[in-house]
Parts: sequence; C-alpha cells; structure tokens
Amino acid sequence: MSTHPATESPEEEVLPIRLLLRFSGEISTKAAPTRKHFISRMRKNIKEALKRAQIPARFDRSHSRLFIDVGDERALPIVARVFGVQSLSRVEMRRGESLDEILEFGLELFRDQVKGKRFAVRARRVGDRAHLSFTSNDVEKQLGTALFPYAAGVDLKQPEITVGVECYEGQAYFFSERVAGQAGLPVGVEGKALCLISGGFDSPVAAWQMLRRGVSLDYLFCNMGGSVHELDVLGVAKILADDWSYGTRPKLHTVNFEPLMHAIQEHVDRRYWQVVLKRLMVRVADALAEEIRAIALVKGDAVGQVSSQTLQNMAVISRATTLPILRPVVGMNKEEIIEQSKVVGTYERASKVREHCAMVSRGPATAAKLKDIERQEEYLEKSQVSELLTELIATRSIFDLRNLDLHAQTLPELAIQEIPHEAVVIDLRSQAAYKGWHYGEALHLEFNQALTAYKAFDRNQTYVFYCEYEIKSAQLAELLSRLGVRAHHFKGGLKALSHYARERGLPTPDLVIG
Repeated sequence: MSTHPATESPEEEVLPIRLLLRFSGEISTKAAPTRKHFISRMRKNIKEALKRAQIPARFDRSHSRLFIDVGDERALPIVARVFGVQSLSRVEMRRGESLDEILEFGLELFRDQVKGKRFAVRARRVGDRAHLSFTSNDVEKQLGTALFPYAAGVDLKQPEITVGVECYEGQAYFFSERVAGQAGLPVGVEGKALCLISGGFDSPVAAWQMLRRGVSLDYLFCNMGGSVHELDVLGVAKILADDWSYGTRPKLHTVNFEPLMHAIQEHVDRRYWQVVLKRLMVRVADALAEEIRAIALVKGDAVGQVSSQTLQNMAVISRATTLPILRPVVGMNKEEIIEQSKVVGTYERASKVREHCAMVSRGPATAAKLKDIERQEEYLEKSQVSELLTELIATRSIFDLRNLDLHAQTLPELAIQEIPHEAVVIDLRSQAAYKGWHYGEALHLEFNQALTAYKAFDRNQTYVFYCEYEIKSAQLAELLSRLGVRAHHFKGGLKALSHYARERGLPTPDLVIG
C-alpha cells in the first residue's frame, strides 16, 4: 500500500484523522485503465483542495477505497465537495485478523455511543475475502449482540446510530457517520468547455452541473452593464472556481458588448433583438473556444423561460456555431434552479444580480426563422460587426479566478447617498413607473433612450440617475463619467431613494422594490 504526501508537510508529521473515501458508482464500474485515470485525477483534485486550505494530508489507496490521513477536521466538508466522491467517513483503524479482535474493538469504540439509542450494525468485507475466516453477516450479528445490552434496542430500518465496519486482510475500519459527497466525475476527465455566464441563477447552476460531469470550464461574460455588473459576475464565478473547480485554473473572459448592443438597436428589427444578440454571444464564444481549446459551449437556457429560450429560438441560436451547446438546466423549472443554486453556494450573490434590460423589446419574436434572422444580420453588417467582434475579443479582460482578490476590484466612485442641490435627477424606469411615483422634480428618460442620447448631455451639468436595482443607473453614470461629465447613480436603487425621500418629507411610492 503506497503513501503519497498531499502537501509539503514532513513525512513523520502525525496526522491523527483518517478518512475513508468511497468513489462514485460511475467510477467504480469503469474499466480498469479508465478507473485508474479517474481516481488519479480525483486524488490530484483533493490534494489541491486540501493544500489551498493548508491542511496537511497523506494518501493510501487500497482496493476500491482511498484513505486520507489529515491533520484537521475541516478536511471533511472540503473533500466532500470534490466531484467523484460518493461519501466519506472518519474512521478508527484497528487490527482485524480475527472476528474476536473486531468484536473487542467494536465494543470498546461504540459501547458509549449506542447508549439510549436504537442502532444497527453494517459490515462489509473488502479485498481478498479468502484471507478472512468470517463473513460480514457474522460481524453484524455478533457485534450487534455484544452492543445490545448497552442500547435502547435494534432498528435495522431507521437506526439512530449506524455502526459501520469495513474488514480488510489484517485490518478493520470502524465508523458511525457518512458525509455525503457530490458523486459525479472528477473535474478534468471529460475535457474543457466554455460557459457563457451572466451572474444570475441559471448559468452558474448549469456550470456546476457540467463540473460535476468532469468537464473543466472557462467562463465568458458578455458585458452590457458596465463595471458594477462585471463585479457581480466576478463574485459568482469565483464561487464556482474556489469551491468546485479543484485541480483546474478557470478564467473569466469579459467582452465589452456595449458597441454590439448599440449596433443591434440601430440596424435590427426590435422583434429580433434578443435572438440576434444571443447569436452574437455564441459567435464570440465560438471564436474564444477555438483560442482556448474548448470543445463545447455551456449555456443556462431553460425551455420557455424567456422569449429567446423557446425551442424554435434556441434552435436558431444554436446554428451560430458548429460546436455542441450543452444546456444542463434546459428541463428545470425556475424554482428548481434557484434551489440548486443554494447547494452550489451562488444563491445569495445571484439574487442580487439583475438581468440587463437594455435589449428587452415589446412583442419579441418567439418563433424566429433562421432566414429572417440571417437577413437581419445582413443589415447588421452595415456596422462591420464581424470586424468589431474580432476587435472586442482581442481587447477583452481576462481574470484568473483562483488568484483574483475581489476586495481589490475597485469601481468608479459614482454611487452617492445624497443628491446635490444643483444636480439634474433623471428617472430611467418605464413611463408607467415614472408616472406612478418619481423623486421630487426628477426628469424621465427611459434607459434605452438614454443609451442613445447620453453623448449629447451637457458637459457642464451634474446628473444623478436612479432605477429599480441600480444596474442601469450605474452603467449610465459610468458611460458619462468616461466623457468627463459629473454623473452619479443613487446607491441602493429605488428602495434606498424612497427612504431618502421620506427623510426629507417628500412623497414616497406605495410599493417599493425589495
């Protein structure tokens, strides 16, 4: 049985905790060469996960089990997040050459644990059974009989405590708990894909599903919302990188989609904005995938969730690439996706990320035909969109997610909580929302109109923008600030602004976005 150090810790260092790791059933059933490769990759991923947490560890491999000696109990939840792990247990190792030895040690270890509880004994023989003179059934019956006087009884269906025993030649491992893993396949065994991510609920869950299938990922963010939206997406992508991508070095590629968005608005029929936009995103992903040697694309589409995700529109969008587009959440309901995001750990951040609304149009096409979309794209070429795509890919931002310090990412200091008396306040919401309530003497300009008109704003004026969730207002303030205009957005969006208005004795809305 060979030992492999998992960190640079000295070989003689005492590592008091031994973990028994069980492989995913999918790994155990593979042919021997494939199984060896998968286990080797999983061990590499576990080694990196523990090293990042500065937990010393050493590995032993025996039959269909992997044993890890560690120096810190924090290792259990970390190892449980490594894909390919079915479950793991903290075990006590004892001599187990005879049934009497196993009964003696089992009684010693579990006599106090079963007191006042209903229990069951589960035993298994592993490895070369010819060298064992007893059966697993013998262990269960006789150890159960020995422990029975100390317990409240036996319950084989729903025991309060399960005494686990795994018997090897000359050794026995005892445990009472199993920590469930995520199963699946080790990240990296199925090649590399590029995931289009927006920071909401869907695409991070789609990414997690593919990581669990052994696919390593890089990420593409097509940014139409400025620095604020980019920082939100970085936060979501970093969770996927830090907590689930052990053994890989994922990167986030951010492409500035604002010029493409403006080109679509100028040259494309409004009904087709969303479909053409998504096809451009896929075209960018296709070109980037070739550069980074990804062999598939991943998207967070769910059938029927929005207009661009009808079956017909997804088919048309898919024609923008020859690469396979994997859509792992395609059949999930929104509620299911949100619940899964809690498991992934992206729920809190994703719930604060709002979809960019600049490209939402009234009466969008839900069953676009390829020939109609291609005709729209011919109109789009008037703005030399192909050359623009190439330029935007070449000038993209690339973030090494593992080494990224989110706290070091700074945003333009444009958010304010006090409105200067000389400022022009502009409401970017819909006309109906503005009529329902607006702050003081605020003017109204819908966001799409503002994106078209902002370059003509007075350079000598101070502007304060607000909207429901702060994304649109932050983007517009950033665009104007690049032109040298004094522009700000109200921090906290509509909810914060309503409180601000109330403090000043101004009318407030009856219903505020929460």
